[in-house]
Amino acid sequence: MARRSADFAGSWYPGRDSDCRRVIEEFSRSGVPCPSGATIGGIVPHAGWVFSGKIACNVIRCLSEQSSPDTILLFGRHLHPSSKSYIMSEGSWATPLGDLEIDQELGKKLQAEFPFVVETPTRYDQDNTIEVQLPFIKHYFPEVKILPLGVPPALGSLRIGERAAEISRDLGRKTLVLGSTDLTHYGYNYGYTPKGAGKAAVDWVKNENDKRLVDLILRMDEEEVIRESLTNHNACCSGAVAAAIAAAKKLGARQAQKLFYATSYDVRPDSSFVGYVGVVFL
Repeated sequence: MARRSADFAGSWYPGRDSDCRRVIEEFSRSGVPCPSGATIGGIVPHAGWVFSGKIACNVIRCLSEQSSPDTILLFGRHLHPSSKSYIMSEGSWATPLGDLEIDQELGKKLQAEFPFVVETPTRYDQDNTIEVQLPFIKHYFPEVKILPLGVPPALGSLRIGERAAEISRDLGRKTLVLGSTDLTHYGYNYGYTPKGAGKAAVDWVKNENDKRLVDLILRMDEEEVIRESLTNHNACCSGAVAAAIAAAKKLGARQAQKLFYATSYDVRPDSSFVGYVGVVFL
């Protein structure tokens, strides 16, 4: 089976099986309790593991404690509102812990309904938003299949999320949903400094700009997630978040619970920093 490379292994996250597992075990000792009840999906950040890996790891760990899926729908990718949608519907994707097989049957059925840019194991654009999640998924769900999807911050992406969930359900799949995004990218490195620099800027990002977006995720308001992010620049992949919410709701999710919020400033204080959140859908 043709295999897509693990392009960010050894840089954004460890490149060897033993090192990945060691770091995952360290992350899993965060002490944050998992919610009770059946879990349907979540939202994870996608920076290098040193900054946001603990958050993503523990969302996926919590999902594994309550769910044993056949397939995980993975929404991500940095796109603008007029971008095309992307799908990888064949082959496998490498991780240092072993390969993850693509759910080809599900992918082909979805591909027949929507106009996608179709990526293959050998023809694709590098994308950290999904790849940095894959070792966590392989660790906690070693036999699961995945369907990687890139969707723009546009209302049409909601239907892709809904149909992905519906088709997966109709195929008899036990399905989980993950949406990948980071939050406000603040500072001179990102050309976004509405509150200047220093503590006031950090406080504004944490307590106002990111909070507005997180509150909408917790309300599971997928349309407002897109509108808010385009207005206030507080999510880099709001299409992925919105599609994940739409898919999770189609699979029966009725509430969302925040597990973590942090910023890269908490790890490495700097004038430029990024926000991260981890959410579980129930």
